[in-house]
Amino acid sequence: MNDAPDLALARKALAAQPFSTLLGTRLTAFGDGVAVLELDIREDLLQQYGHVHGGVLAYAADNALTFAAGSVSGGRLVTAGFTIDYLRPARGLLLRAEARVVRSGRSRVVCRCDLSTVDGEGTRSLCAVAQGSIAVPTSGDGASDSAT
Repeated sequence: MNDAPDLALARKALAAQPFSTLLGTRLTAFGDGVAVLELDIREDLLQQYGHVHGGVLAYAADNALTFAAGSVSGGRLVTAGFTIDYLRPARGLLLRAEARVVRSGRSRVVCRCDLSTVDGEGTRSLCAVAQGSIAVPTSGDGASDSAT
């Protein structure tokens, strides 16, 4: 990526991820330390109690954190680690993962992500929060296989 965040280029990176394509994930905002991913909640993404599976929430957080970091540090990033806290069952029509950069350094970018569901009336419910550390590889780190 160049110095200016490019939503079209970021969407291309997302489309190159087979798992993201399988889930139907959309990148709806990208730039200035922010990234927003959305995906429609479908029956095949639920667990046995009818809530969005925690793995889907973790995927959305991980990807949103990395895209937010990419909006300030460029591409070829990798997640160094993240934590997620599930606050309430995720139910609704849409899952929205909104990530923001907390601090950007030369080798790491720390981001926070709020995961919300949206119901049929447009009401948002915060269902999980995540925080992650995204590594900014130097040349020779083998980061050519990274997500963004």
